[in-house]
Amino acid sequence: MPDHAELERDLRAVGLRVTRPRLAVLDAVHAHPHLDTEALIGAARTRVDAISHQAVYDVLRVLTDTGLVRRIQPQGSVARYEARVGDNHHHLVCRDCGAIVDVDCTVGAAPCLTPSDDAGFEVDEAEVVFWGRCPACTAA
Repeated sequence: MPDHAELERDLRAVGLRVTRPRLAVLDAVHAHPHLDTEALIGAARTRVDAISHQAVYDVLRVLTDTGLVRRIQPQGSVARYEARVGDNHHHLVCRDCGAIVDVDCTVGAAPCLTPSDDAGFEVDEAEVVFWGRCPACTAA
């Protein structure tokens, strides 16, 4: 988990002003990967009492646009956010409870998977979602 000074450096490195709402949301995303916006609003409010829903949505958009945060949205799910960016990792998603777990790239360096026909594209990333049942749901 990055400390307050590291979060400030991250914001400045992408040309953003350091504000309390940005710090609160970025810290919450680091602390709680794969939360949805509603849960992040609650997590951010433990850091800054008077942060509005709209402020959290605006901050998430800016953090995503600047590459500090990644937005994922597995089929049938609301958008989720994570601070693990730039490493071309994938996700395991539980069909029953919706739990999401990071999975390192399947083999080798990005894009780690090669399409059978790239149609002339220069492929630089593969986004893979593995679906199944988590250990807790399998045991239930």
